[in-house]
Amino acid sequence: MAQGILPRPGRGGIGGLVTQAYRSRLGIFLQSVLIGVISGFVVLSFRLALEAGEGLRERAYLYLRQGPTALVVAWSLGLVLLGIFLGWIATRFPMTRGSGIPQIKGAFQRRFRLQWLPEMPLKWLGAVLGIGAGLSLGREGPSVQLGAYSGKAVLGIFRRPATERRYLLTSGAAAGLAAAFNAPLAGVIFAVEELHRYFSPLLLACAMGASVAGDLVAGRFFGLKPSFTFPSIEVLGLERLPWVVIFGVVAAFGADLFKRALYAGQDFYARLRIPPMARPVVPLLASVPLGLAGFDLLGGGHHLVESLATEHFALGVMLSLFAGKLLFTALSYGTGSSGGIFLPLLVAGALLGDAYGSALAALGAIPETETLNFLIIGMAAFFTGVVRAPVTGAVLVIEMSGNFNHFSSIIAACLVAYVVTDLIRSRAVYDVLLERIDARFDLPKDGSGRTIVEAHVAAGSALSNRFIRNVPWPCGALVVGVQRGEAELVPRGDTEIKPGDVIIALVDEARAAEAQAKLEELGSG
Repeated sequence: MAQGILPRPGRGGIGGLVTQAYRSRLGIFLQSVLIGVISGFVVLSFRLALEAGEGLRERAYLYLRQGPTALVVAWSLGLVLLGIFLGWIATRFPMTRGSGIPQIKGAFQRRFRLQWLPEMPLKWLGAVLGIGAGLSLGREGPSVQLGAYSGKAVLGIFRRPATERRYLLTSGAAAGLAAAFNAPLAGVIFAVEELHRYFSPLLLACAMGASVAGDLVAGRFFGLKPSFTFPSIEVLGLERLPWVVIFGVVAAFGADLFKRALYAGQDFYARLRIPPMARPVVPLLASVPLGLAGFDLLGGGHHLVESLATEHFALGVMLSLFAGKLLFTALSYGTGSSGGIFLPLLVAGALLGDAYGSALAALGAIPETETLNFLIIGMAAFFTGVVRAPVTGAVLVIEMSGNFNHFSSIIAACLVAYVVTDLIRSRAVYDVLLERIDARFDLPKDGSGRTIVEAHVAAGSALSNRFIRNVPWPCGALVVGVQRGEAELVPRGDTEIKPGDVIIALVDEARAAEAQAKLEELGSG
């Protein structure tokens, strides 16, 4: 067959027009919007349940502080039973463990298979109960996974090619993040920068349509406003740039400490001689004295960030809260209970940034009014150091704070944090967590048969400007398409691969993860 545009067969008449529209890029985009709407409602129900659970916990601890000891004992026994139930979910259904983002990445890399039933409702329930009871976990990871599961459920009804299915699953994940934090742009960038790590016009359109749809659904109930409520923020002058750069270094080392604590928490439970089902009992019981003492370390920590912006904390108190949040997050996440790390790490970054700004103000280097800037910069730089996604970190924090006055300072701190984490070889947290999940748990794999994998071609890569016949393709891989802009080329041996192309290959499902990794290695610059 001559090289050219891949044909899209259809029928004549109205039926043919409907079929053609369904198979077109417009059809894919509209389906991504549908997935975004469904993801928005799922995440909306999740956020409403979380708010109810956290409100119930706060009222319970107000009563427990004044009530008899017997009530504290009864509350603790209830947490033991809840911990065993959460441990059963994490043990019986490993795909629901933790934030869920490593599992989604593994599914995109053909390592795991998504099964929205019964995993989706169990993820929802486990996260609501765990975070509501006081575990130091966040809503963003579960929201991303719930969004991807929503896409999986919709795709169970509609028939789509494998490459298009991947885009639509990504759209659900992007919509989940957008609905979780009222941050549609961050949802789009997260899908491109973290989940796929390459740019495609169709991927961008699908993720953007789904993110906006999910954000509008959540905004209908929570309002189209920033997630955090901060007072007015002054612009940092260029003379503060050296302090911003130094803080980027501090944030990188703090983020590395955060990641090491997470891994140590997982290793701690692996060595602890208690059944895996009982592991969540440990942090839940630890939450009782923390809650009775009034420490604001329970749950995700959203209110703690806002209180830092309006109240004055001593430097020692902020550093103690930073250490406590880090340790309690590691203790909570290590159990495998459903819950993410976005919000806890943002809280840790805010504490570190506020402490840094307060120290500068005490030394007379900056006025007291500028410490809020470092609180916000701290969240973005700390996120970058942990996740290794500087653009997502900057955009997410800007959308959550609702102010662009600190845009340049945030970008500078994120870039410094990214470079320093690279120099100290501190890997992206989700890559490490994915490897740990894959090594320790028997997760559902793709079955037998053939499937589609794809890879983006970067300039200067092993694929760039080479003929298809001269490339050492993975064993058993058959190149079936080359996507170049809006065109889909039928590959031949003398087809020259250009930078920006997307290679589409047919491989055995049993070796899909290996082939995907090999293609990405060949296509990376």
